[in-house]
Amino acid sequence: MIKQYSTNKERRATRTRLKIRSRSELPRLSIFRSNKYIYAQVIDDQKGVTLAAAAGKNAKIVGQEIAKKAGKAKITKVVLDRGGYRYHGRLKILAEAAREGGLTL
Repeated sequence: MIKQYSTNKERRATRTRLKIRSRSELPRLSIFRSNKYIYAQVIDDQKGVTLAAAAGKNAKIVGQEIAKKAGKAKITKVVLDRGGYRYHGRLKILAEAAREGGLTL
């Protein structure tokens, strides 16, 4: 059966996740952005659990917060899951803030 995608974003996100899951044993930092908020989760795909999560309006604060929560869970290395978005704007700010907070992407 062929999966039908409603948007190109869904196609890009699925393709990215398949590559990340098949190649890495590291947890993934998944990012979702709406018009108003930005959400970040550190997910262990092997166990299917969320290890840390943060959300807010300011991408830099969310990036610092996710790095702090991941550090408390003893996570220093993650793989960035852009979720079909370009590495640009709020997503780039969040990723750089997470790096400054101690995460290795």
